[in-house]
Amino acid sequence: MTHIPTPLAPPPDILRCAYMELVVTDLAASRNFYVDVLGLIVTEEDSEAVYLRTIEEFIHHNLVLRRGPVAAVAAFSYRVRSPQELDRAVAFYTELGCEVRREPEGFTRGIGDSVRVVDPLGFPYEFFYDVQHVERLAWRYDLHTPGALVRLDHFNQVTPDVPRAVKFMEDLGFRVTEDIQDAEGTTYAAWLRRKPTVHDTAMTGGDGPRMHHVAFATHEKHNIIAICDKLGALRLSDRIERGPGRHGVSNAFYLYLRDPDGHRVEIYTQDYWTGDPDNPVVTWDVHDNQRRDWWGNPVVPSWYTEASPVLDLDGVPQPVVARTDTSEMAVTIGADGFSYTRPEDDTDELPSWKQGEYKLGHQL
Repeated sequence: MTHIPTPLAPPPDILRCAYMELVVTDLAASRNFYVDVLGLIVTEEDSEAVYLRTIEEFIHHNLVLRRGPVAAVAAFSYRVRSPQELDRAVAFYTELGCEVRREPEGFTRGIGDSVRVVDPLGFPYEFFYDVQHVERLAWRYDLHTPGALVRLDHFNQVTPDVPRAVKFMEDLGFRVTEDIQDAEGTTYAAWLRRKPTVHDTAMTGGDGPRMHHVAFATHEKHNIIAICDKLGALRLSDRIERGPGRHGVSNAFYLYLRDPDGHRVEIYTQDYWTGDPDNPVVTWDVHDNQRRDWWGNPVVPSWYTEASPVLDLDGVPQPVVARTDTSEMAVTIGADGFSYTRPEDDTDELPSWKQGEYKLGHQL
C-alpha cells in the first residue's frame, strides 16, 4: 500500500480512548447483554439508542448502542486535551485529504463540539473535548456487581498493513508499547497508547478496516471469573469466545465475549504502567505460543478471522481490503502450524498432548 505522508500540521493532543458508537440490529437484545448481563450503567436511552458508562466514569458515556440495519462500528472516539485541539484535528486530517465533518452540538447526546473523520486507514474516528459530566459511581458500592466494569480500556482494529498503520498512528502521537514480529521482519500486530497503560488501541493484521474488539477493564481477575460464573448461570456460556486467561502481550488477564450481533468485547485487567518517556518496547516472536495466552492455550480460529465492519460518515460499510502479508493464524495454527514456549523447541519436543494442538483441523 502507499505510504501515508506525515502532515505538516500538528496532530490533536489525544488524552485517551473515550467511547465507541456501535450499531446493533436488535437494540433490546443488546441492552440486555450490556446492562443486565455485563452491568454497564444506563445514562440515557430512547427508542433508537442507549448511552452506557462504566462505574468509575464521569463523562456521559463510554458506549453508544444505536439501532441500525447492519451491525458495525460508527465511531472510535477519543477525548482531547482542550477545545483548541479540534481545530488541530481538522487541519491535520484536511491536509491528508480525509473526509472531515464538524458538529458544534456533537454527534451524540452528552458530547459537545466534535470532529469526525475517516482516516487514511479507513476507520471512522471522533475527537471531542466538551462533555456532559455525570455521577461517578466509584463510591456507590450498593450498585457494584461482582463483575463490575470500571472503565473503558482500549480498542483493537484490524488492518491489512500493520507497519503502515503504526507509522500513521505515531504521526498522530501514539507510542508503541508492544508488538509481534517474525524473524523475517513481518509485523503481525502492535499495541499503541496515549494514556500510560499498554494501549488505547491496537493494530492487528488482517483483512480491514474492521473492529476486532472493544475492551472494558475490571479491578481484579476475580471479577472476570464472576462474569464467567454469571454467564454460566444464565445459560449464556456460548457468549464466551475465548478465555479466561492471561496474555503474554500486555500481561493482562482477559476474557473475550461476543454480543448478540457478534461484536467482540474483551474484559481486561492487570496490565502495567507505560508512562515513562523511555518505556521500552516489548517485541514478541509470532511463534511463541505464550504471546497470546501466557498459559499456552490455543487461540480459536474465529478470533483471527472474524471482526466487525466499520462505517463511513454516511453510515455505509467501508470496503474491506485483504491482507497480503502472512496472517498470524496461518503461521500459528495453519497446515503445519505449531508454537513453542521455548525458542529451541520443535514439534517433536512438545509433549504428546500438545502436538498438533495449534493446527486448524484440531480446533474445529
